[in-house]
Amino acid sequence: MNSPNGDRLFSGSIAQLYEQYLVPLIFDPLAKDLANRLASLQPSAVLEIAAGTGAVTRHMVDKLPADVSIVATDLNQPMLDHAMSIGTSRSVTWQQADAMSLPFEDGTFDAVVCQFGAMFFPDKATAFAEARRVLRPGGTFLFNVWDRIEDNEFAECVTQAMAGLFPTDPPRFLARLPHGYYDQGTIAAALDYGGFTGAKVFDTVTAQSLAESPRMVAIAYCQGTPLRNEIEARDASILGKATDVAAAAIGQRFGVGQVSGKIQAIVIAATRNA
Repeated sequence: MNSPNGDRLFSGSIAQLYEQYLVPLIFDPLAKDLANRLASLQPSAVLEIAAGTGAVTRHMVDKLPADVSIVATDLNQPMLDHAMSIGTSRSVTWQQADAMSLPFEDGTFDAVVCQFGAMFFPDKATAFAEARRVLRPGGTFLFNVWDRIEDNEFAECVTQAMAGLFPTDPPRFLARLPHGYYDQGTIAAALDYGGFTGAKVFDTVTAQSLAESPRMVAIAYCQGTPLRNEIEARDASILGKATDVAAAAIGQRFGVGQVSGKIQAIVIAATRNA
């Protein structure tokens, strides 16, 4: 899947807004789910890739025994910097790393975890092969991806609002990338190509996303994701208006005051056989 470089750029104030608005809105409930699944595997050494601002990392620290080592990585240093500024209740190794070329020896970890990062990998099979390489035999690659945008109501509503604001060239970041990699056959084929040729488990998880107001949802998506890069590329002065338009659309569909919308993801577990 080809997409602009801005799709993967989490810079400037995006990291702070991402953590402040988007993490509690959509990431935290599913981070808890992923950490619970990981804990059931009883790993001794865990690598997290595409850790972002540390939503899953913090839950792993809470769920895993203190003697389990955790290395949390991300391609974007500003995201890691923000994660480190928040901190964790015990020691975590934070390290900038590209999932396409991990700086770790073969067979170093018995679990590799990734929350909503696989969609951003330019070559999925290569990234999956790297995850397999650093896993010990019998280790598990545990990750999740967003389901189609139609099953994620806030993201769909914001995307439709942006199409109304930019009718001739609508920003399609949310549909194209975060919600563009959900076909289970496609994911399974990339895992196979990456060396995960054994059984794979796919599990669909549905939850409710809550926000104190429609505006909080609009800020989360329009300013706390690379959708912001697309909006500002069209008109650098229009980010505020775009946020207002998105907030109005959320309010019209979901009501004023506290709002709730469906979110849906797919959790995948693949084991390294040998």
